[in-house]
This record gives sequence, C-alpha cells and structure tokens, in this order.
Amino acid sequence: MSLKAKIEGEIKQAMLNKNKERLTALRSIKSSILLAETEKGGSGDLSEDTELKLLMKAAKQRKDSIDVFEEQGRDDLAQKEKGELEVIEEFLPKQMSEAEVEAAVKQVIDEVGAAGPQDMGKVMGAATKKLAGQAEGKMISMLAKKLLS
Repeated sequence: MSLKAKIEGEIKQAMLNKNKERLTALRSIKSSILLAETEKGGSGDLSEDTELKLLMKAAKQRKDSIDVFEEQGRDDLAQKEKGELEVIEEFLPKQMSEAEVEAAVKQVIDEVGAAGPQDMGKVMGAATKKLAGQAEGKMISMLAKKLLS
C-alpha cells in the first residue's frame, strides 16, 4: 500500500475520531505528497524513496520549528509542532541509535577506503544512501567527521 493510500485511510479515521491535531498533521503530509506528484516533470506516482524523502523533509521542518519556537518562548506553538512531528514519525522507518549509526559509518569508511577528512564527501555519499530514512544527515555528518579525524 502506498504512503498516499495509508495517509488517506488515516485521515478518514482521524475525522471519525474528531482528532483535529492528527488530522492537521495528516493533511500536511498529504499536501506535500500531492505537490510532489503534480510537480513539473513528475510522473504522477511517487517511488518509496521519494515518499521517504518527503517525510524526512517534513520531520526536519517540524524539528527546526520546534527549536525556533522554544528559543522564543512559544511553548504553545512548539507543542503543536511536536504533535505533528509524532504523527509524521509514525510513517518513518525506526530511527537508529547513535551507536548503530556510528557502527554503520565505520563500515562505510572501510568500504570506501577513506583515510582522512579529505574523503568526507565519499563517506557522506555512501552513508546517506545506506542510512536513508534511518538516521538524520546531521548525525551522520557529525560521526563521519569524528571518525575521519
């Protein structure tokens, strides 16, 4: 079942349960899917990889918003964003722990034969493909820098 179909089913359920917060989050996900499907040059159907990227982008936007709202003391808006983030994370694959990501990055370093910081690009390219959806790029980058220096 495609992500779009899952989202539509969840939207119906949220409407029946009168869960406004969940409904808002689900509609924002559906909106981003529809925008991607109708994008210029788009084929209409999205691959699983593209759907995953959309969800990761939406989750990152929510995390960034939460940080900004908390800095500004707007806990009401931060709570709203946290609720939306929880709904988005339901559709993302389980995130890896820092130790698991570090082990995966070490393996990638061995595979590409990286010797130092100058090989960061090779490591990041391979690691982000391997860990797509399972870890944030920020964490992968931080651990790669640490391991390469």
